[in-house]
Amino acid sequence: MDIKRTVLLVVFSLSLLMLWENWNVYNGGPSMFAPEQKVASMPTPTSPATTSEQSVPQASTNTNATVTSNEVPGGAIANPQGERITLSTDLLRVEINTAGGELTRVELLEHKDAANPEKNVVLMETGSGRTYIGQSGLIGGDFPNHRTLYSARPGARTLESGDTLELVLDAEQNGVKLTKTYVFKRGQYQIDLNHAVANATADAISPSVYVQLVRDGNKLEGDSAFYSTFNGPAMYTATEKFRKVSFEDIEKAKNPAPVRTSDGWIAMVQHYFVTAFLPTASGQHELFTRKIDNNLYAVGSIVSMGSIAPGASASISGKLFAGPQESAALEQFATDFDLVKDYGWLTIIAKPIFWLMEQIQKVLSNWGWTIIVLTILIKLAFFPLSAASYRSMAKMKLVTPKMTAIRERHKGDPQKMNAAMMELYKTEKINPLGGCLPVVVQIPVFIALYWVLLASVEMRHAPWLGWIQDLSAPDPWYILPVVMAASMFVQTKLNPTPPDPIQAKIMMFMPIAFSVMFFFFPAGLVLYWVVNNLLSIGQQWVITRQSEQGKA
Repeated sequence: MDIKRTVLLVVFSLSLLMLWENWNVYNGGPSMFAPEQKVASMPTPTSPATTSEQSVPQASTNTNATVTSNEVPGGAIANPQGERITLSTDLLRVEINTAGGELTRVELLEHKDAANPEKNVVLMETGSGRTYIGQSGLIGGDFPNHRTLYSARPGARTLESGDTLELVLDAEQNGVKLTKTYVFKRGQYQIDLNHAVANATADAISPSVYVQLVRDGNKLEGDSAFYSTFNGPAMYTATEKFRKVSFEDIEKAKNPAPVRTSDGWIAMVQHYFVTAFLPTASGQHELFTRKIDNNLYAVGSIVSMGSIAPGASASISGKLFAGPQESAALEQFATDFDLVKDYGWLTIIAKPIFWLMEQIQKVLSNWGWTIIVLTILIKLAFFPLSAASYRSMAKMKLVTPKMTAIRERHKGDPQKMNAAMMELYKTEKINPLGGCLPVVVQIPVFIALYWVLLASVEMRHAPWLGWIQDLSAPDPWYILPVVMAASMFVQTKLNPTPPDPIQAKIMMFMPIAFSVMFFFFPAGLVLYWVVNNLLSIGQQWVITRQSEQGKA
């Protein structure tokens, strides 16, 4: 039996199965590998301005916690519509509503919308069927929160001179004054957020500051039906590390219980982009996820301010992030924050691969040529393994007529046929696994590289040459998928012809099936496979020729 061909057939079948699974789940169908999860109806999310307080999370199970996420109020704003203040830096254009002091819109000025290149990416916004905002305030008493009307202090609204832009919001309720300060910096997607509390009451108070990112659970426009990426909340602590929490788990109350920690951060993740909050105050704080309303979910952090005496004041600072998942910016924001860049289960391999790509790109200044050079380097690294595989295949090709004769001679007796095959392998000094094992060793690297090319925002709207102006989008003229199909067809012809006619037809059909898949894949991924195939064809052709001439 030709083990190499059997493995390829299994891989091909599994690829088609996973393709169908992703397409079916993406379009709302049931999964073939997990029980059907009937999530509650997902209507257009209710606007935070009208949401009631009926949806609050379960109390923290930690009895030592002085503050719990069930104290965080719902999304309703009791006061009239506030003023929408727009602030602009070199990278961001944000909108903050004085009703609640909410961060209601974030536009990324350096990143264009995938559907309309004339527009910028809008990461956070409300309206048009979307809700994605940042809220903060005080709990622990009847204090100002994200339902309170704030007043904005006068000041610059555009970063023209200097390196920082500041917005200060004030609100007072029952003798407790809260001052929110947003600080934007030139060249950064990081936003400093400070909460200062002044106690003008006659009694000591013990407020806590909460910050939560609120988003609907709708699929993002432009998501591919042929590959899936994670959209939803995530949190990190030094003890429990990085955890993603799906909207479905929150809907079914399967999200993790609030976590008490002295470190960590929370985030709302999507393909290529992320928002996050990092508490920078010392001491314990709580990280939580919760459902707010129909199709409206939150991930947040609560930090205790301790006791504030009458006439005294205190403040707590933190950092927001709203921008692309660029590795350099992620690494500067928080510990292990680059884990939001979803490399799948092979992150340990993917991260070094991306680091190498970054070094190559610094020299070439073109991500397309970077992919080509990286493919060549990987091919060179695996050259001995590939050579062993191709030598085994070349030997198998030479003895194919003898294998066919054995099958015909013993087709009615499988036991004798297998014994004759093993004797043939021994006589011709062929290892039936020789063409398979080298391929298996390389599979983790190829999968890791797939996720690197898929997850890296650096590839988004990055041109290569000519007709390829966006390596993260499918080839607009389908040239690369056609070349891919042709290269796979050539590879198939170089391989030994299967003795079984049906198996031979299936192997010839594989290039067509895979090329159909690659019509919808990002051009960067297809470019990698095309270059890899062309290099493999050259290597396989040379080794096959040497084998036929008795030199290998």
